[in-house]
Amino acid sequence: MPKRTVQDGTRLPRSRRTESPSTPRRPLPCATPTRRTPPRCHTATPPRRHAATPPDHELRELDAHWRAANYLAAGQIYLLDNALLREPLTPAHIKPRLLGHWGTSPGLNLVHTHLNRVIGRRGLDAICVWGPGHGAPAVLANSWLEGSYTDTYPDVTRDGDGMAKLFRQLSFPGGVPSHVAPATPGSIHEGGELGYSLSHAYGAALDNSGLLVACVIGDGEAETGPLAASWHGNKFLDPVHDGAVLPILHLNGYKIANPTVLARLPEAELDGLLRGYGHDPLHVTGDDPLTVHQLMAAAMDTAINRIAAIQQAARADGATSRAHWPMIVLRTPKGWTGPAEVDGKPVEGTWRAHQVPLDHVRDNPEHLAQLEAWLRSYHPEELFDEHGRPTPQVLACIPDGRRRLGANPHANGGLLLRALPIPPLEHYAIPLPTPPSTLSTRSTTSSPRPATASPSPLPALPTNLCDTTVSLPRPTPRPTYPALQTPSTNSLSASAG
Repeated sequence: MPKRTVQDGTRLPRSRRTESPSTPRRPLPCATPTRRTPPRCHTATPPRRHAATPPDHELRELDAHWRAANYLAAGQIYLLDNALLREPLTPAHIKPRLLGHWGTSPGLNLVHTHLNRVIGRRGLDAICVWGPGHGAPAVLANSWLEGSYTDTYPDVTRDGDGMAKLFRQLSFPGGVPSHVAPATPGSIHEGGELGYSLSHAYGAALDNSGLLVACVIGDGEAETGPLAASWHGNKFLDPVHDGAVLPILHLNGYKIANPTVLARLPEAELDGLLRGYGHDPLHVTGDDPLTVHQLMAAAMDTAINRIAAIQQAARADGATSRAHWPMIVLRTPKGWTGPAEVDGKPVEGTWRAHQVPLDHVRDNPEHLAQLEAWLRSYHPEELFDEHGRPTPQVLACIPDGRRRLGANPHANGGLLLRALPIPPLEHYAIPLPTPPSTLSTRSTTSSPRPATASPSPLPALPTNLCDTTVSLPRPTPRPTYPALQTPSTNSLSASAG
């Protein structure tokens, strides 16, 4: 098969699948589930302001970062040792118990990669709320790549040794959970509690006029009641005093074991639903990495431009009409770039990719070989140097310092604390001419109570209770009752008569 190249002859990214090129590609879940339609890889809603397509070298940098994050996410689920695949994979390199969520990780990695790009290029102050927080391998992978994880946990260094620790600790005794936890750098939302991501995002943006809060919403989470109500949070967003929220609805077609509703809606119907909520959706759909990178970069630029225009109109021009804030609808396959088939059953693009696509790696040689082919398809030798450090191409899109998503002070509790403006309590004291005394609860219309003598003081306790004999009253004997007599049949009949 000829390799696709760009103008300078560099090989472009391909969909890193582990099956032969002749295997038919599964269509993306969209429109009617009973009819199989070809994937719409090259379509997107035309933005009102067309954003320029990133140059080829920038697309290669984005793809390198995305591939590295995908490799790290898969490695956390499977590998106990041999993190850089410097030797053939053996069962001893595999964790004895496999636990994690692969299906959502490639989509989260894509969002993180492109958020890095717009934050770095525009100098944005931004955080992200990860609604599909069960995809902790993706969030941890990106935190490790950008260095914020090592800043927080210096023993997990950004090299081969640190990568091995990163892999070993996920869902492992003494390690970290498979969901995004409070200890994850940049996290303000617990990953296992589906339904509240968008409301948390709006809460973070309120009274933070310079903050952009991206919020990834999984299509499974979108079916919950709390999330369905959260779409109306844009009605409470003031473009003058509040920040902005950029919802990213990720439709990969399936939740843990079923298709999802919103992914089955035709695009026009879904578009009308979201516009009715007051959003202005941008659609990014595809399964070819290069095409999706181009569309996602254009959608991000367009969304940021529209947010800036809304805020400028309200803050500088005095616009008071309610704005229709942009959002992104991202359709990519569940378990993208993972195994297409396992044991003759489709995995990529189905519910089987939700957690662990290959679950018998230690005792099934075919699964082990398929896992090694899958991991090597990302070409880790191109993404990490001889010491296991990410290459400059992988790190090119990452913003600096506190602009990193894992290092933003808004997402790390305690860094932005300030004292509450509470005046001294004495300023609110009520002056009294005399010390307070006990007030009667009786009505003031009755005659005043006569003065009574003060109660006699209680007797003093003995100094040594151990030497004191305490006389307790005898318990009252329990009364005895005669045994119940079983009535005869005749008496029952007589009483009934």
